[in-house]
Amino acid sequence: MQELIDRLKSEAGLTDEQAKKAVETIKNFVVEKFPMLEGMVGNLFGNS
Repeated sequence: MQELIDRLKSEAGLTDEQAKKAVETIKNFVVEKFPMLEGMVGNLFGNS
């Protein structure tokens, strides 16, 4: 997940806090829309 946060910071110009919130929002969206993927999403994005 840190790699994605770093990329969002460098390529989208987000702050550390903004990048972390963006990743968390995407993670929650995917789990909400595709609950059967929750385990995989947790492993991919971290279970934080």
